[in-house]
Amino acid sequence: MSTSSSLSSPGRWQAWFHQRDMAAFQHVAERHWPGAEHVLPRLSRSANHGLLWFGAAAGMAALGSSARSRRAALRGVASLAVASAAINTVGKRAVRRDRPIVDLVPVIRQLKRQPFTTSFPSGHAASAAAFATGVALESKGWGAVVAPVAVAVAASRVYTGVHYPSDVMAGAALGVGAAFALRGVVPTRGQLPAPGRPPAEAPALPAGKDLVVVVNRESGSATAAAAVIRDALPLAETVECAPADLSGCLEEAAREGKALGVCGGDGTVNMAAAVAATHGVPLAVFPGGTLNHFAYDLGIETVHDTVTALTAGDAVRVDLGRFRPGPQGPGGAHGYFLNAFSLGVYPELVRTREHWAPRIGGWPAGVLAAFEALRGSRPLTAELQGRRRPLWLLFVGNGLFRRVGPAPGRRHNLADGLLDVRVVHGGRTPGLRLLAAAIAGPLSRSPVHAAVRRRAVRLAGLTPGTPYAYDGEVAHSGEELLIDKLPEALTVYCPMPA
Repeated sequence: MSTSSSLSSPGRWQAWFHQRDMAAFQHVAERHWPGAEHVLPRLSRSANHGLLWFGAAAGMAALGSSARSRRAALRGVASLAVASAAINTVGKRAVRRDRPIVDLVPVIRQLKRQPFTTSFPSGHAASAAAFATGVALESKGWGAVVAPVAVAVAASRVYTGVHYPSDVMAGAALGVGAAFALRGVVPTRGQLPAPGRPPAEAPALPAGKDLVVVVNRESGSATAAAAVIRDALPLAETVECAPADLSGCLEEAAREGKALGVCGGDGTVNMAAAVAATHGVPLAVFPGGTLNHFAYDLGIETVHDTVTALTAGDAVRVDLGRFRPGPQGPGGAHGYFLNAFSLGVYPELVRTREHWAPRIGGWPAGVLAAFEALRGSRPLTAELQGRRRPLWLLFVGNGLFRRVGPAPGRRHNLADGLLDVRVVHGGRTPGLRLLAAAIAGPLSRSPVHAAVRRRAVRLAGLTPGTPYAYDGEVAHSGEELLIDKLPEALTVYCPMPA
């Protein structure tokens, strides 16, 4: 008797659950939601194939003023992709549940095209939850904006009669799980350990007192950032300069203030760093360019981050990369780099990207530049560390870049005293060789590429006029180059980790 009862128990629970699910579905079907008849069905259709979320990601990347917005958009789309793959390969096949009877739902709510797949779980709810969760894991602000839309999309699936409530709840749970699973494989920025930061002494400058900020008015979002700087630091002197006048403006600002502020991209910050190191004044960096690698590696993503550091007097010491001779030639001053120095296909890529970026935007210009550089390039020939060889690319980073491949990425220590050297050897198929270097990552060797750490790199036998790039700027070499570092030569205001 007890055995029979135990065997029938799962069936009773299943029947009870289905009754409650049906009751909830009927409650939603019979309930009148003012204004929803015209909104929710359209919102539900807009989320077909993830189109709503792809559009939202594009809007976030375009409207967001920081790298955090772009990371949030990318993580949201990646989380959606993981959730969709799980739903379509496993979820829909595991439980072949029929769709609800649509006759229970008023005609005005019904979708014009009814879905033909099984009902459990809801793919729309999974995609919405995955996208919203992925976004929130990188940016709470954008997450708060996206979350109500995601909830509305999930609710619309019951409202339009294409899913039971349990379908939606299961789909949402799978979507949230997909976002967290992705985070386990690809950590968010907040999960990464804080960069190595030797503390430095710098004067606290509340409200920007005794600070002079030089703004490159033609750099990225610098003009908009300048207005924010003036509001946040009313006692600071803010000077907007054309690119041709930057050198003089920076020199004068370093002599006048207790600290030198700069707002612009990596090339502008490069100039300011050289001036600040020469005059022995701390540098306050306000991200205002397209990429802002140096600022982001210090944990500075917004003007507010720098303002916080200035108010508290928090600063760190960082290394300054150096190359000789500099851009002015053998008789000129040394050249410096905060991020990276490179020869080969990368300088040509930079030139092409800078040419097209004002016309078609930064990321499309980067793709076009990579295609053009790889299609038309030939390897350069140089003597590297005493050995003559053909090279597709020589990348020298100021500190170890943790992202794989020869392109710049995040650094955890900006004062390690070492250079991150990546070499892609000459030969056929440069694209495949660069891809192999990207997959292999740092500190590796193969017949195609090598990645090592050095304190100095010596190049000889270069063809005079060979282009090289440093922090996004392009210049031309003589026959020889020596690349090394000035350890902890620069003091930079930087917010301390909590």
